[in-house]
Amino acid sequence: MTFQERSVASPHVVNIDDLRRRAKCRLPRAVFDYLDGGAEAESSLRENCRAYEAVMFRPRNAIAVPRCDTRTHILGADLSFPAIIAPVGYSRLMHAGGERAVASAAGKAGTAFCLSTISGYSIEDVRAATPGPMWYQLYLVGGRSAAEAALGRAQKAGFSVLAVTIDTGAAGMRERDIRSGTAQLMSRKLGAMLPFLPNIFAHPRWLAAFLADGGLHKLPNIVLPGKGPMELINVAAALAESVVTWEDFKWLRGAWPGPIIVKGVLTGDDARRSMDIGAAGVIVSNHGGRQLDGVSATLRALPEIVRVVNGQIEVLMDGGIRRGADIAKAICMGARAVLIGRAYAYGLAAAGEAGVSRAIAILRADFERTLKLLGCASVSELDRSYVDVPTHWPT
Repeated sequence: MTFQERSVASPHVVNIDDLRRRAKCRLPRAVFDYLDGGAEAESSLRENCRAYEAVMFRPRNAIAVPRCDTRTHILGADLSFPAIIAPVGYSRLMHAGGERAVASAAGKAGTAFCLSTISGYSIEDVRAATPGPMWYQLYLVGGRSAAEAALGRAQKAGFSVLAVTIDTGAAGMRERDIRSGTAQLMSRKLGAMLPFLPNIFAHPRWLAAFLADGGLHKLPNIVLPGKGPMELINVAAALAESVVTWEDFKWLRGAWPGPIIVKGVLTGDDARRSMDIGAAGVIVSNHGGRQLDGVSATLRALPEIVRVVNGQIEVLMDGGIRRGADIAKAICMGARAVLIGRAYAYGLAAAGEAGVSRAIAILRADFERTLKLLGCASVSELDRSYVDVPTHWPT
């Protein structure tokens, strides 16, 4: 067992909150707040987690479940359990292993990884890190020509599903990032950086690894015609200028031959529009509470989308998942699978690939234990009868 593996093994790390605490200790405030924070008052960020606490289980007891089958099949991929590793931008700032480490851990765990456009490693390097299923998440940063080039590379590398994020019409007001100087530290302008440097120097392990990795990297999957890879610092402004509209899906359908899923659906209306443009699925998501604050928790929004879709396309969801029991509740309420983001990102920040593997292992073991305690021998047995949902929630 390596030092990193020992550092996140039990009893040091028992749950995802333990990984969060270790990530907070290792990372400078600017990087941790980017990973941990949300928009404005962070009410949606908190509600994403609290929503699971409002849903109670209804177990079937006096049932022996000696073996439990946690496997599932989503959009052509066989998964060891119904959790996909979500796209998280700037992962290489959290740990030098970045997306390559995440892909490797996901592949070893038998699940899929969805790579963010805002990746510190190239599509090809990340694909080489795992034999497992790979999805690609698209922002229209850099315009259609840059996106088409990235989609062609992803298709050639064997990525199977395209996830298109639709909730970035403007950058969310992330107040923690302003206070901790995230933008200033990424600007490379010494005058702007100076007030925030003491906190950086107070985290020598992270700083040494960051400098050994070459510091701030360009974005190898956003190649601007005539200019090359986009600078990391240009992304926020570029996102505001690259809003995805429903009209763009006509072009995307020609640029990507495989399944397309729409990420950022929170209403039945957007679910209908997703079906109208030929999406193979939707991801019920509020961007982890990082965009528009005050929107519904994703678990609360889920039943409306499930009702509207009515089994015609796949319904996935993300947001607030910290335990395997949360995954079980989402499946009971109609999701085919979930995407986990911060839960594994805390592990990445704490211990690289070992931390990601530990996060996935915790969630998978907790999910399997939850199924057994509910009296279920497989994922397919989970349905709405296994949960009590607050009466004021949408149905």
